[in-house]
Amino acid sequence: MTNPFRGFRAILFKEFLVVFRDKMTLFLMFFPPLLQIIAFGYALDTDVKNMRMVVLNEDRTTESRQLIDAFVNTGSFRVAKEVRSVAELETAVRRGEAYIGLQIPPDFTRKLHEGQKATVQAIIDGSNSTTALQALNTAMGVAFSRSIGVLLAETGRRELPVEVRPQMLYNPSMRAPNFFVPGVIGMALQIATVFAVAMAIVRERERGTLENLLISPLSRWGLMLGKMTPYLCISMTMATLLFTILRWVFYVPIAGSLVALFLAAFLYVFALASLGLLVSTKAHSQNEAMQMTMTVLLPSIFFSGFIFPRETMPWPFYAIGTVLPATYFIDLMRAIILRGATFADFGTQLLILSVMGVVLFTLCALRFKQRIA
Repeated sequence: MTNPFRGFRAILFKEFLVVFRDKMTLFLMFFPPLLQIIAFGYALDTDVKNMRMVVLNEDRTTESRQLIDAFVNTGSFRVAKEVRSVAELETAVRRGEAYIGLQIPPDFTRKLHEGQKATVQAIIDGSNSTTALQALNTAMGVAFSRSIGVLLAETGRRELPVEVRPQMLYNPSMRAPNFFVPGVIGMALQIATVFAVAMAIVRERERGTLENLLISPLSRWGLMLGKMTPYLCISMTMATLLFTILRWVFYVPIAGSLVALFLAAFLYVFALASLGLLVSTKAHSQNEAMQMTMTVLLPSIFFSGFIFPRETMPWPFYAIGTVLPATYFIDLMRAIILRGATFADFGTQLLILSVMGVVLFTLCALRFKQRIA
């Protein structure tokens, strides 16, 4: 019976030698992912603190100063400066000197003592939706808390009539790195693996050694698997390093099983490597391979749920996300790392990644003879 993986050991040994002698490939597989996880892990933080606030306090009473202190004590704001007119307030916000302008009218305390509605104007810079939304929510929260305090004092009640006691599961401190870093690992592995593997056969063509492989007794299955295996090993080494950074640099607790974590990483890397090989069988130059790879990688950033929730996307973009390996790997990372999910909880994602990898690898091997020449 003919061995379908004939020549696997020979091409595996050869490819390991080629990879470890190619310093540029090793550099591109290790340095960009490390840079990416460090940069994105620290930069992607939606928990905005100490936003600049400019204040126009026309009341200048104890109550008005207490209101300003209430804004500052939330930790979201700091008083950048005080102004003397509405025009100065609007100018400061327009120039970007502050994210929010707080105007307290001269009759604030009087209306408060008379039981009337005391209105405070908050001018928010909406050019940055992230900071604007947090500024709006915090300002409304401060107003609500102050209002409740005044009403309780007037009615003589000591407790609220209705109380909601929320319990935040899995990420009780609401740390942004706990949410973003697992997704960054998926993006970093994708860039390193697909780019490196996509160059494998293209490099053989440009060096003129592809013809020797075509006339050799190697089976196409053995050739594909032999070229893929070194990159699988390097990518899994990179995954181990990224998981270590996640745990000991960003202090993200891993609630789930390490076995499940590495199994998900292996299936994901296998699917990515198969995708890279598919690109390499179609491209005729490294530039063409790079362009084709970018066409595949860019949708993963926007449609995989890495940054934006997929449930809010229009259905065409949601459909694109369903065929991206990164979509399922990011779900797996957040389920295993944050929620401590078991195999029974995420078996579907593992199965989908397995099917993707097998289908892509089979397609590479079956179309190798027709597409590579």
